Amino acid sequence: MLRKFRTALAATMLLGLGLTACSEAPETPATEATQPELSPEIMAMIAQRQELQDPNGPGALAYGSTCVDCHEGQVPKAPHRTMLELMSPEYVLKAMDEGVMQAEASDLSTEQRRAVAEFITVKHLGQYENIPLAMCEGDTAAFDYDATPAFPGWGMTPGNTRMMAGSNINKETLPNLRLKWAFAFPESQRARSQPLAAGGAIYVGSHSGAVYAIDGETGCVRWSYQATAEVRTGVVVAGWEAGNTNAQPNAYFGDLLGHVYAVNAVTGEEVWRDRPNDHPSATITGTPTLFEGKLYVTLSSLEVTPAMYPDYECCTFRGSVVAYEGASGEKLWETFTIEEEPTLTRQNASGTDNFGPSGAPSWNSPAIDAKRRQLYFGTGENYSSPATLTSDAIFAIDVDTGAVNWTFQATPNDAWNQACGMENKDNCPEEDGPDFDFGASVTYATDNDGNDYVLGGQKSGFVHALNPDTGELIWQTQVGRGGIQGGVHFGMATEGNMVLVPISDMPDGRTYPFPDSPGMYALDIKTGEFLWKHPNVDVCEGKLNCAPGVSAAITMVPGLVFAGSMDGHMRVHDSSTGEVVWDYDSNATYASVSGEPANGG
Repeated sequence: MLRKFRTALAATMLLGLGLTACSEAPETPATEATQPELSPEIMAMIAQRQELQDPNGPGALAYGSTCVDCHEGQVPKAPHRTMLELMSPEYVLKAMDEGVMQAEASDLSTEQRRAVAEFITVKHLGQYENIPLAMCEGDTAAFDYDATPAFPGWGMTPGNTRMMAGSNINKETLPNLRLKWAFAFPESQRARSQPLAAGGAIYVGSHSGAVYAIDGETGCVRWSYQATAEVRTGVVVAGWEAGNTNAQPNAYFGDLLGHVYAVNAVTGEEVWRDRPNDHPSATITGTPTLFEGKLYVTLSSLEVTPAMYPDYECCTFRGSVVAYEGASGEKLWETFTIEEEPTLTRQNASGTDNFGPSGAPSWNSPAIDAKRRQLYFGTGENYSSPATLTSDAIFAIDVDTGAVNWTFQATPNDAWNQACGMENKDNCPEEDGPDFDFGASVTYATDNDGNDYVLGGQKSGFVHALNPDTGELIWQTQVGRGGIQGGVHFGMATEGNMVLVPISDMPDGRTYPFPDSPGMYALDIKTGEFLWKHPNVDVCEGKLNCAPGVSAAITMVPGLVFAGSMDGHMRVHDSSTGEVVWDYDSNATYASVSGEPANGG
C-alpha cells in the first residue's frame, strides 16, 4: 500500500498576515511522446491501480452490476466515473451508506460498498489519514467583528491585480518572516484553495470537501463545513462595517461537482447552495466574485477527461458565467460562452455519437470594471468540432444584464480533449489542439497615467493587452514556451506600469519553437516590452513531481512579488529588478497544530 498522504498548509505569518499555498494546474495526462522515468513511488501507484481495478475483483464486479449503467455516460445527470475518481473513497462510501446513493446501493453488502468506493476512486480507504482537528476554545473561537476581509476577492482587488497594498510586509520586514503554525488537512493529498483572512480567521477549502475557518493566531479550527466534493476555489467573505457585532456576513465558494455555496462566516451554517448547470461534468474552479451584493460564478467542466473513452458521447458542455443575488441565492442570469446548443455532428470510428460545438469553459475568477460596469473572464478550448469564435477568448459582459459587450479570441480553431493524447483518438476533434486555454484570471488594471487595460495571460505563453471599451488588441508578447502545461496558468499581477508574469512551461512531450522559460518576468504595461527576466534555476534533480515553473497565481505587495513554484519553493522577487530577495523551501515535514506531522512541498 502507498504511504499515507498528509498535506500541510504552512501559514508563514508576520504582524498577523499570512502567506499560504495556492492552486495548481488542471490535470492533463502526458502525451504519447512523454516517457518519464518511473520512480518507486510511481511504480507503487501503478501497482495500486492494477490491484484496485482488477476487472475480476470485488469492486469491479459490484460496480458493473449496480453502478455502470448510470456512471459511464448513459444517465445524463449522473457524474461520469472519471469525476468520481477525483473524490476520496470515504466520501463515495458515505454517499452509498447514508447519502444520495443510499437507495441505489441498498442491494450491496458492506464489503461490496467498500470495494466499490476503492474501485471508483482507485484509492484505499484510510489512505488519506483522518487527522483529528484542533478545535478552538474560548477567545480563539470568537469572531472578530473589527477584522473586515483583508481583500474583496480572489484577485486582491476587484480587477484581479493581485496587489495587497495595505500589507505590513515590505522590503524591511521581509527578512523577519518565520513559520507561525502549520495546519494538516485531514483526508487530503493536495491544497488548491486560496485562503482569505477575515474576522480573525483564515477561510480555506480542501481536497476532502471540508471548508475551514481557522483562527489566524493559533491555527485551531473555529468551525468546518462539509461540501459535496473537493473545494478548489478560494473563499470570498462579504464585507461589513467594522465593529458591527450584529453583522452576519456570508462566505462563498464552489466545489468540484459544480455546486455554489453560501455559509454564515461567523457560524459555518449553510445559508444556501445551488448547482447552476445540470451537466454531469460541470465543475467550479474559479473563485466566485462578489460585487455590489451580487455573486458572479464561472463554470468549467471535466468533460475533457471522459472524452478519452471511445464510447463516450463527446461532448455537450458549454461554459458560462452565472449571476446570483448574494444574500438569497436567487439566480439572476446565466450567459453561455457558446450561444448555440450542441447537436449531433457525426459518429466516431467506434460508432459513438459525437456532438458539437462544446467546451469554452472558464477556469478563472471574474474581474470587475466598475467604471464600465463590465466583468471580464477567459475561456478554454472547444472540446469537439466545430471550433467556435469564443474558445481561448476573453469576454466582457455587462454586470447587470449578462449581455456580451465584446469578445477577443487569441487562438482560433482550438478544439481538443484528452482523446487527442491517447492511442485511441476516436473522440479527438479534427483540429487536435493546441489546448491554449486562458486558465489564468483576466486582469483589469490602470497605469500611472490613468490608462485602463484588460490583460490576459494564456497557456500559449502569450500575454495580451486589450482596450476595455472595444476589446481591440493593444499589444501581445510571447513570454513563455507555452503548451498543454505551459505558459501562464493561474494568475498574473500588476504594479503601476508593470505586468508581472509567472511562467510554468512544464514538459508535456511536445516540441516547440520557443525555448522553455519557467520563472518570473516583467513587462511594460504600455508596450508589452520586457523590463526584466528571471528564469528559475532548476533544483528538481532527483525529486518526484517537481518542476521549476510557476503554475500558481502570484501575489504582490508594493515592491515585492511572491511566487510559489512547482519545486516547492516560495520565492520573493524585487519587483523593480526581478532579483530573488527571499526564498522559503517548503519541502519539509512540519509539526501541525493538531499534533500530527504534515508535509509541505
